[in-house]
Amino acid sequence: MSQNVLITGANRGIGLEFCQQYLASGARVFACCRTPQQASELNALAADNPQLTVMQLDIASQQQAAAIIDLLKGETLDVVINNAGIYGTKGASLETIDAEEWLHVLHIDTVAPVLLTRNLSPLLKQGSKIAFVSSKMGSIADNQSGGSYMYRSAKAALNAAVKSLAVDWSEQDITIALLHPGWVKTDMGGPNALISAQQSVAGMKNVIDQLSSDDSGHFINYDGAPIPW
Repeated sequence: MSQNVLITGANRGIGLEFCQQYLASGARVFACCRTPQQASELNALAADNPQLTVMQLDIASQQQAAAIIDLLKGETLDVVINNAGIYGTKGASLETIDAEEWLHVLHIDTVAPVLLTRNLSPLLKQGSKIAFVSSKMGSIADNQSGGSYMYRSAKAALNAAVKSLAVDWSEQDITIALLHPGWVKTDMGGPNALISAQQSVAGMKNVIDQLSSDDSGHFINYDGAPIPW
């Protein structure tokens, strides 16, 4: 049976690869990005795949989120992948961090995806799965190198919020997980990263496919291994 899959941050990197792999599996994909008119690779993919619908969404915009929900009325979503996120200024030290930028990273990486998921709830059903692309850099137990204050704190906050969401929605039979994609060769991960987007997404998709209610609220590596909080 074909799945309906909604993916944020779908115009490049991990998000674009999620689109490609879900299309290859026969899914109908709703690909969301901030500026569709500039998403050349995504638009080219849509031109070759009628099962792919490109939709405008700045995840920080409640107005755009509401518009997407209106467009999708009558549909149900089997899988939601909250992939969109930002890092903030790389290499920013504690002495140089700008407070407004830090708050912006927290908003985009933590607040926006959780509220978007809340707003998408009318489109979910029993058995729906929601994946939040987090990062091992949000693991407090794993932090041995310090730094990266904005990104680490935003992902740690996302982990805490999504854990609560998983508990709160457990009786609705909706499975929610946090995924670490690995260190991936993307614009964010850089050229020295360890794995390709194809490897990362293949692993995460396999994790999502196998998720059960017992996994809800867990923090999981792309290879299926658990990650400490």
